[in-house]
Amino acid sequence: MSLKPNGLARAAVRFKPASFAGTFVALMMSALIVTACGVLLETGLRASVPAERYAGAPVVAAADQSARVVADTVDGPEETAYPLPDTARVDAGLAARAARAPGAAVAVPDFTFPVLRGTAASGALTGHGWGSHVFTGTALSEGAAPHAGEVVLGTGAARAARAGVGDTVTLETADGRAGFRVSGLAEAGAGDTAGGDAGGGGAAAWFADDEASVLAGHPGRADAIAVLAEDGTDPADLAAAVGASLAGSGAHVLTGDDRGEVEDHTLAYAKETLFAIGASFGAIATLVAVFTAAGTVALSVGQRSREFALLRAVGATPRQIRRAVASEALLVAPLAGLLGCLPGIGLAHWWFGQMQDRGAVPDAVELHVSGFPLLAAVAVGLLTALGAGWAAGRRPARIKPGQALAEASVERLRPGVVRTVLGLAAVGGGSVLAGVAASAAGSDAANASLGVVMLFMLAVALLGPVLARLCAALFGLLLRGGGASASLAAANSRTNARRLASAITPIVLAMAFASTLVFMHTSESHVASEQLRDGVTADHVVTNPAGLPADAADRAARVPGVDAAVSLLDTQVLVPVRGGGETSLQGTATQGVSGSGARLAKVQDLDVREGSLDRVGEGRIAVDRTLATAAGAGLGDTLPLHLPDGTKAAPEIVAVYGRGMGLPAVTMDRASLDGHLTSPFADTLLVSGGEAGPLGALGEVTDASGYALAQNVDREFGAWANYVMAAVLGGFAAIAAVNTLVMTVLDRRRELHTLRLVGSTRRQVLRMLGWESLLVSAAGVVLGTAIAMITLTPMMRGLTGESPHVPPLLYGAFATTAVALGLAAVALPARAALRERQG
Repeated sequence: MSLKPNGLARAAVRFKPASFAGTFVALMMSALIVTACGVLLETGLRASVPAERYAGAPVVAAADQSARVVADTVDGPEETAYPLPDTARVDAGLAARAARAPGAAVAVPDFTFPVLRGTAASGALTGHGWGSHVFTGTALSEGAAPHAGEVVLGTGAARAARAGVGDTVTLETADGRAGFRVSGLAEAGAGDTAGGDAGGGGAAAWFADDEASVLAGHPGRADAIAVLAEDGTDPADLAAAVGASLAGSGAHVLTGDDRGEVEDHTLAYAKETLFAIGASFGAIATLVAVFTAAGTVALSVGQRSREFALLRAVGATPRQIRRAVASEALLVAPLAGLLGCLPGIGLAHWWFGQMQDRGAVPDAVELHVSGFPLLAAVAVGLLTALGAGWAAGRRPARIKPGQALAEASVERLRPGVVRTVLGLAAVGGGSVLAGVAASAAGSDAANASLGVVMLFMLAVALLGPVLARLCAALFGLLLRGGGASASLAAANSRTNARRLASAITPIVLAMAFASTLVFMHTSESHVASEQLRDGVTADHVVTNPAGLPADAADRAARVPGVDAAVSLLDTQVLVPVRGGGETSLQGTATQGVSGSGARLAKVQDLDVREGSLDRVGEGRIAVDRTLATAAGAGLGDTLPLHLPDGTKAAPEIVAVYGRGMGLPAVTMDRASLDGHLTSPFADTLLVSGGEAGPLGALGEVTDASGYALAQNVDREFGAWANYVMAAVLGGFAAIAAVNTLVMTVLDRRRELHTLRLVGSTRRQVLRMLGWESLLVSAAGVVLGTAIAMITLTPMMRGLTGESPHVPPLLYGAFATTAVALGLAAVALPARAALRERQG
């Protein structure tokens, strides 16, 4: 069958533009969504950052910065990589092997670590090994290179310390506090000032390479090996030679932008975030967009059933009807898709820029816009229009002309058998998944709940006419005393259930998805806030952006009146959890505790359910109950995990507690983290008793409520991400709802004019339409709310152990917006149509 637009298609577009305008808007919006998500997905797949620190080293050897899990699938073993929370390091001795590679001029082990100045108020320096100056461009301005027990200070650091060559400065590293003789002063090169390192060239310190790894807390280990080439050596040839020299060591040899990933670990998380939005959320958004656009196309075809019936009556063949519908799609869909791509690119640019502003994506990452997402958006719109048009045009093309005319005049009361069976199957599947989600925990509950919302939305679309008729019947009972306009609205709704269903479905979509995404966050945030507020029982909380000294807890304990002081080092570990029948590694918030469990209990109430914190120590940890369930472990079991630098461990679980959402989900001995972190300095000091004044020398002092407020602010990106996704999905569905309502009103101009001819006043007609709009909005809000609650309840039970938290004002705003949009979408075109008739 030729799909070249024929005369029937062109005439339909020209003489009935309102119906096609609605289809055009729906397809354009679907292209916008697909384009935006596709651009972000492509950016996530292609994201890279240029080397800055290692820009002067053409080849870098570093450890794998991912932990890997191999799972058995139907296609065989499949390996998945998960970014490490901290830097995985290599044997510093590999520098000697790399230096022997043909074409290598020099190979330098690189170290980067935090250094505290003599007092907590003085801030931190960035420490390096002096050998790195050969590739960073740092140069001495005075004095000599450092030997053991010596340091070269950046000019800014020397100025702040009021120290010169030959003076002694007190510095604190992972190896403790000690005095270092200043052997020289240096101007930091481009490699040492990259990314704000060295505070613009001054806040840096360089130590002898032989002791740098000890001062960093990783004896014999280096962040990376930087290899410089001899003159005339090609980087690719050097990389191959270094790879051969380091064979069997486990080190990865990197060139080009791959070197940037060693410097900036946030890139791996940025890729995950972009992939989650572009692929996971994008898949859902695309389904919703296709789903809504298909409904609009079907409505447009259905509104012209009278025309199709007349065409059949005057001799048009089924083939001609089908060809006309397909040709209409070819006329509208490509242009709508192309126009939708432009705002889609704009949305992707805004979304990406906002993520960069919030620190979720490095500034050096660039947004990639190619033709692939645009082509996909246009193709999706075209296929949607063709598929929906074919499905909607099958019956008017197939049935006899006389029957087509009869059905065009009076709506069929009985829904199709196939549609009903599929709708009931969707209800059954959603109910089963809701039961699975209710009995599951953690990610299993969340994954099952996603299927719940999708299946129930499918059920609403398939069983829409039946649901619409039931809503209209209930509405009619409520409006018995509402006058003629209300009675007429109820009768219209019962008689035209298909038209009513097409208007209700987008509102259900908007309400269900927006409520699920937003109230999922409010529920998690509510539980986390309560747990944090109840869990921190300390009188004072001390924090310092530069890090707290190693003896901070001991110094605080000596303050008169202090009963207990415990320092906490916040990090993450990777824990294997089961979800959807597969094992994945979950980044889990972890706190390293400086004191005993008994002392911790005086400043932090973790709500211990089993075991005792007193046993937390080397090889023994406490975990949150939700994490224990997800990991399939319990009290007395060993929990296999990856420490921040990827080192495997299997500590015993000696306590299970209940406040792992507001507080870290893993509690372990601080010493167990030694050698596995870049920064050895604690983030927080919890103090019970005493006065706040003497603690000010250690950092900023606040009370438990102030600390809880600051921690809640740190969750801002998660809230923002959920709200943006809700706005994108909910906004799209809301526009689709308005679009559908406008289409239905404009299609009813003949009906409205007839009502005016038989004596109805303009006010009565508008009031009738207002009641109908109220029915559509109310039914959409109720059904959407029901789907959201059916989805959220088991999900939140599995994730938090509590029911969803729905702020009344926020929910009221959603419902009010839906009703207001419905009323406006009906009233404005209705007034225009009635005014047009009067003219």
